[in-house]
Amino acid sequence: MLDYPHLAALAAVIRTGSFERAAQQLNVTPSAVSQRIKLLEERLGTVLVVRGQPCTATEVGQRLCQHVEQVALLENSLQESLPGLQAESQPVTLRIAVNADSLATWFIPVMAKSEGYLFDLVLHDQDHSAEWLRRGEVMAAVTGHSAPVQGCDCHPLGALRYVATASPEYCARWFADGFNELAAARAPCLIFNQKDRLQTEWLRQVLGANVHPPLHWLPSSQAFVDAALAGIGWGMNPEPLVVDHLRGGRLIALKPDQPLDVPLFWQQSRIVRPVLGHVTRAVMHAARTVLVPL
Repeated sequence: MLDYPHLAALAAVIRTGSFERAAQQLNVTPSAVSQRIKLLEERLGTVLVVRGQPCTATEVGQRLCQHVEQVALLENSLQESLPGLQAESQPVTLRIAVNADSLATWFIPVMAKSEGYLFDLVLHDQDHSAEWLRRGEVMAAVTGHSAPVQGCDCHPLGALRYVATASPEYCARWFADGFNELAAARAPCLIFNQKDRLQTEWLRQVLGANVHPPLHWLPSSQAFVDAALAGIGWGMNPEPLVVDHLRGGRLIALKPDQPLDVPLFWQQSRIVRPVLGHVTRAVMHAARTVLVPL
């Protein structure tokens, strides 16, 4: 049988990144946390924690962290029907993968409606967040994949609409003769990170060609909007973040009739389906208020 106090120590080290912070969370000494991890590793015959700054989990360590968090969720649900059970001193943590633009536009209300939980959000592009589910490192994910990951339920949410936007001054400088392939190849473009394909997809959709403009790398949803307002570059901004700027003339849509809609889906592990039911309902409700119907 697994020793759950030892597993709790492992999860605390991995989630906080250090033995000292894990000790503070568990209200024990760092040496006690270290001893629990050592005993667990000796019993299982494998390394579970890669010591460093921060501490990280091995593959086996990560699987055990996910297991103990699932157990905590299930025990938390039992307390509602069995009030005689002693409540945990620490709230249960939900580890969820979500893309930055969803977090910036509609996911915060989900957290507000899910009282009693702590959130550990993993920020990742919607085209790659399903990998976290496949590896068992998160319990649920906002993803662009419609095919259910093995062992998961999949719920369509809608599409997040993106608009290619730039400031009036920027457009006057770079697109004085209109938005065309030659101008697009010269005008500086905003990109989130190496996995961000939105600008490339939109250029191909609008111009029917593979265009490679100069790039500004800005890994922040709000920085994308601020950089467009400042005339630094053009980029694909979520419509909910820029709609007021478009109405006020502070930003211009490069092609108003050609937005880019990115479908999103909510996938969650079936193991925790009964526990995350109200979270899933909050996700569906919040998504409907912002996303375009599929």
